[in-house]
Amino acid sequence: MQTISRYLFPALVAVFAAACLYEMRGDLAQLSLAPLLRSWDLVVLAALCSLLNYAFRIVRWQSYLTRLGRRLPLGFISLTYVAGFAFTVSPGKVGEMARARYYSRLGVSLPDVAGAFFVERLMDVIAMLVLAALIATAAPRYHAAMWSAGVMVIAVLVCLSLTPWNDIARWLEATRRLPRSLARLGAGACKALGAARTLLSPSALLFGFLLGLAAWGLEGVGFYLLGSMFPGAHLTITLGAGIYAVAVLVGAISFLPGGLGSTEAVMAALLTARGFTVADALLVTIVCRLVTLWLAVLIGWVAVFALRHRLEPAAVSSWP
Repeated sequence: MQTISRYLFPALVAVFAAACLYEMRGDLAQLSLAPLLRSWDLVVLAALCSLLNYAFRIVRWQSYLTRLGRRLPLGFISLTYVAGFAFTVSPGKVGEMARARYYSRLGVSLPDVAGAFFVERLMDVIAMLVLAALIATAAPRYHAAMWSAGVMVIAVLVCLSLTPWNDIARWLEATRRLPRSLARLGAGACKALGAARTLLSPSALLFGFLLGLAAWGLEGVGFYLLGSMFPGAHLTITLGAGIYAVAVLVGAISFLPGGLGSTEAVMAALLTARGFTVADALLVTIVCRLVTLWLAVLIGWVAVFALRHRLEPAAVSSWP
């Protein structure tokens, strides 16, 4: 059963991807790789934008751990952060919490890692909402999704700021009214939310938001570069960043693994609305996902294998 559960999720993702490819087989048959061969430099630049995205997010992650009193070498933080990308194809990217296993041996508690992860995702949503506003007027059909995400973010911030999470955690640890397993689970969740609240000071919020805006803005620029392979479609850099942000937000709200299917559908639809042919829109969408989502997954697995021999606390102190 353990072996089955280990491979069940990747198998489901593979089946889902195969079904999507089968449904689009007619459109895929119209794809031409000539634009890629002609504009390979734009693909390279888009991939570099993704790598810079990862770099900005690593800096933010290190800042969050430092604010929580966890000072670790940048090299170790970088590799463990990237290792989480191996599991980014999960609903809401919660699979990236797998990086917590690398910190547990160093005394970094799971609530601290979960709190930092929660705030990181929250800042990403806010940054993407700002970027999505670049195209809001041109795509009214997605207003409801954007407003829903905005209201959810505001509600979460208010809840985090007003709820005494640490007091609730202490009550759960002491109570006899609940099953011990449920009480421990609830206490751990409250401690994570308490850690998240310590990262929501004005300076931390501004720093996290600006880095998130820069990181995801770069991937939006990469999307624009890929779209510029077809200059006749008149895609501007602001529209490119807006389309990318709207598509990623819709994919996140769908809670499909990695936004698979929903993100691609929105990207292709918005590109088609801007004058791209269906085949050209599909090509840009597929290449974009390769140099963003799947590049991250590939690098993540490289980091996972690199860390297999560097998990001991004594080895961490030698990192740059």
